[in-house]
Amino acid sequence: MRRVQGTSGSRFLGILPQKGFCMTAAGTVVNANLEGGKGALKAVRKGGVDGRVKGFEEIPHTGRNGWINLLRFWRENRFQQLHKHMERTFNALGPIYREKVGTLSSVNILLPSDISELFHSEGLHPRRMTLQPWATHREIRNHSKGVFLKNGEEWRSDRLQLNKEVMLSTAVRSFLPLLDEVSKDFCGMLHARVEREGRGEEGKRSLTIDPSPDLFRFALEASCHVIYGERIGLFSSSPSLESQKFIWAVERMLTTTPPLLYLPPRLLLRIGASLWTQHATAWDHIFTHAEARIQRAYQRLSSSQSRRTVTGTAGGQYTGVLGQLMEKGQLSLDLIKANITELMAGGVDTTAVPLQFALFELGRNLEVQERVRQQVRTSWSQAGGDPQKALQGAPLLKATIKEVLRLYPVGITVQRYPVRDIILQNYHIPAGTMVQACLYPMGRSSQVFENPLRFDPGRWGGSSKEDGQRGEGQGFRSLAFGFGARQCVGRRIAENEMQLLLMHILLNFHLSVPSSEDIKTNVTLILQPETPPRITFTKL
Repeated sequence: MRRVQGTSGSRFLGILPQKGFCMTAAGTVVNANLEGGKGALKAVRKGGVDGRVKGFEEIPHTGRNGWINLLRFWRENRFQQLHKHMERTFNALGPIYREKVGTLSSVNILLPSDISELFHSEGLHPRRMTLQPWATHREIRNHSKGVFLKNGEEWRSDRLQLNKEVMLSTAVRSFLPLLDEVSKDFCGMLHARVEREGRGEEGKRSLTIDPSPDLFRFALEASCHVIYGERIGLFSSSPSLESQKFIWAVERMLTTTPPLLYLPPRLLLRIGASLWTQHATAWDHIFTHAEARIQRAYQRLSSSQSRRTVTGTAGGQYTGVLGQLMEKGQLSLDLIKANITELMAGGVDTTAVPLQFALFELGRNLEVQERVRQQVRTSWSQAGGDPQKALQGAPLLKATIKEVLRLYPVGITVQRYPVRDIILQNYHIPAGTMVQACLYPMGRSSQVFENPLRFDPGRWGGSSKEDGQRGEGQGFRSLAFGFGARQCVGRRIAENEMQLLLMHILLNFHLSVPSSEDIKTNVTLILQPETPPRITFTKL
C-alpha cells in the first residue's frame, strides 16, 4: 500500500520533532518527545503524578493578542492552510494548545483520550461552535434557523424529529434505493462518455478526466432525490443553469465563511464589506433554490393527497425527507424549510470532495482497490439487487470511506463546550470553554495510528493489531461525522451515498492515476484539493 508522503519521527504527528511541551510519567517537562508511554499519557490526563493541576493560563499558546494573530493569519495565508498550521503547532507545543484569532478563542487537542474526556462532558444539549456569519444571515433575512444553528432544548426537540427521517434504520431503508438509482445512472453516464471520448479498443476503452464537476452534479442529484423526492436531470448533456448556480453558491458560501468567523459580521454588514456581501448573496441564492423546490414538493404532496381522498387509495410511495416531514406535520413549515435548506447546502461539497480523494487513493493503491472490488463483486452477486444487503456484505467499502476521511477529514475540527470543568493533559479547562478536537493532525499522528501516512482501510476491520494497541479513547479516532447526539444530521445520507457510488464504480471500472504525487490541500470551510486529481477510468 502506498503511503501518503511525509516525514516521520514525532510521536504526535509523524513529522520531525521540535522543541515543545510534554509531560513524562514523573510529571516533568521534557523538550520534545513524550516519554513513558501510555501510562504517562493516562497519568497526565487524570491529573499528573505530582498532584498539581496546572491553570488554564499555563496552557501553551500561539500568542495572547487575537488581533495580532489575525493579522498573521491574513498575511501568511493561514486560513487556507489552517490544517497544516495546526499540525505544525501541535508538533511545536505538544498535544494541547490555546489559540486566539480575532474574536475567536479555543483550546485545541488531538489525542483520543483527551477527546473522550471532552465528549463525556458535553451534557444533554451539546454545543459546537456557532457559525456566526450563517446565524447573522438568518437574523437579518428573518429566516428560521435549522438545527445546525440552534442550541438547548429547542435544538433537541427539532433534532429528534429530523432523526426519524434521516438517521433511523427505517428511514435509511426508504432512501437507499433512491441513492442506488442515482449511482447507477452516474455510472451509465460515465460509461457513455468513456465509449465516446476514450482511447483503446471498443469495450475496454480508457478515459482520463478530472471527475470533480461530475461528482458535484452527482452529489446534488442524489441530495435532491433523497431530500425533495425528485430527480433534476443533472446527468443530461445540458444540465440546468439553475443547478450550476446552486453549486457555485454553495462553494462561494463555504469559501467566504472562514474569514468571517474571526470578525463581527454585523460590523461588516454596516460598512458594506465585499466579503459579507458575497457571503450573504450566496446564501440568498441557496435559499431561493430551496424555496422553489419546497414549493414544488408541497404542490405534489397536496395533489397526491387529493387523489388519495378521491380514489380511496393509500399510496405508499416514498416522498423524500421533505415529503415525510410535511406529511407528519411535527415541524412548522418555516422550520422544515430552514432544516431542508441546511441539509441541501451541507450535502454537496461534503460528499463530492471526499469522493475525489477516494478515487485518487484507490487509483494509486491498486492492491487495496482490487481487494475492495472482489468483496463488492461477491456481495453484489449475492444481494439480488438489494443495495442494503450489498453494502452489508462489503464492510471494506465503509472502511474505505473511514480511511479517506481519516486522511482527508471534510471538517478539520469538531468543537464542544464542556458543561463542567475538566482536566486535559494536566491543565484545568473551565466549563464553557470552546475545545476543538483537531481531526487532520490526529489522523496523521503516529501516537494515534500505526503507519499513519499509509492508506489502509484494513486498519478499521476490528481484528487488526492496531485496534488493540493504541491506548485509551479508541472510539474517538474516527470523528469525521462528529459524535453523539450532535453528530452530522446528514451522516446516513452521506455515508450511503459515497459507498453506493464507489460500489458501482468499482463494479464497472478499473481506476488508475496519471500522477501518484500527494494531493496538496487547502481549507475553505472544508478540506479540499488545491487542484482536483485526474483519474483514469478503464471499462471492465
